[in-house]
Amino acid sequence: MRVALNAQLLSTAATYRSAGISRVIQHLLTELPAVADDNRFIVYAPDDAPTRDLLSDPHYSARLTRLPVHRPVVRIAWEQTVLPVELARARPNLLHALGFVSPLVWQGPTVVTTYDMSFMRFPHLFNRSNRTYLRTFCPPSLRRADRVITISEHARREVIELCGVRPDRVKAILLAADARFRPAEPDAIDAFRERHGLPARFVLYLGTLEPRKNVEAVVRAYAQLRHKGSDDHVLVLAGDRGWQYRPIFSLVQELGLEPYVRFPGYVPDDEQALWYSSATVFAFPSLYEGFGLPLLEAMACGTPVVASRSSSLPEVVGDAGVLVDPASIEELSMAMSRLLEDDTWRQSLAAAGLARSRMFSWRRMATETVQVYRDVLGA
Repeated sequence: MRVALNAQLLSTAATYRSAGISRVIQHLLTELPAVADDNRFIVYAPDDAPTRDLLSDPHYSARLTRLPVHRPVVRIAWEQTVLPVELARARPNLLHALGFVSPLVWQGPTVVTTYDMSFMRFPHLFNRSNRTYLRTFCPPSLRRADRVITISEHARREVIELCGVRPDRVKAILLAADARFRPAEPDAIDAFRERHGLPARFVLYLGTLEPRKNVEAVVRAYAQLRHKGSDDHVLVLAGDRGWQYRPIFSLVQELGLEPYVRFPGYVPDDEQALWYSSATVFAFPSLYEGFGLPLLEAMACGTPVVASRSSSLPEVVGDAGVLVDPASIEELSMAMSRLLEDDTWRQSLAAAGLARSRMFSWRRMATETVQVYRDVLGA
């Protein structure tokens, strides 16, 4: 079996592009050789040193491009014009499109991975160009595909409902936390806090700064905490700036929170586990997620989490965290307050989250993906 993988959304840049979808693709490519048997993979991806190292395994035949595919217009043009020509030359048994869309002219067996349907549910939270592209190309790609892979049961239901894909053609394959996400040693935490000028207690958000993540709700809930007299902590909003992020900074100024809110910016991979481990509470009240990796990563580091009672997030958190209405500032503020003040409850949730995080596996994700390939070709 020869499978072509369109992995042009893989990124090693120190920006938000290397999170989320790129991380999923990276882990699939890392794990596939261990479960591939005699299968071979033709991988189309950006050309850089880390990607060349990742694809050095004999199971892979790398087709790397120096085109600036990090620019959406270039990637889309490549996907719809160059990729079909490349596939005609390579003649794979199957194409796995790892980023929502497959080429319109490709007629061979196809698997498409879609991560969420937020562009359908919350179109106003997207830039016009992104929204137009996804709404135009994604639903037809999913309906044409032999199989669709989603990253949660919620996303699976969304694909079936919003795109009219037959249920038996949609498979949910869950994600996992990297092995590097584990509780840090106390000495390492103390040194990390001192290096970043952090107090012993702080509330952390880590993710792209964009409207869908509901970061403004975290700011308003934190303002309520301080208004009620809880003030021996700070709020850290970590992550790269995505789109429509300016209102977050304006709100912090409007509420007079500049001395108490930190914006460390993009967090490199080697520091993420320390941010999670050092935090007292991790708050992630996103409006909509295909999975919600930051929650699983925080739990794997032994940090109690507050998350939205919406979309896929209850699947990730289960009963190992606090679920709140993302529209209720009061509910979010109360959950953060109790976790800050109730040591026993906080420790109990931290232990439950750590145990739950171990239920998820990247190796299982790759194994189930290869089984989807076999199902398609067997059918």
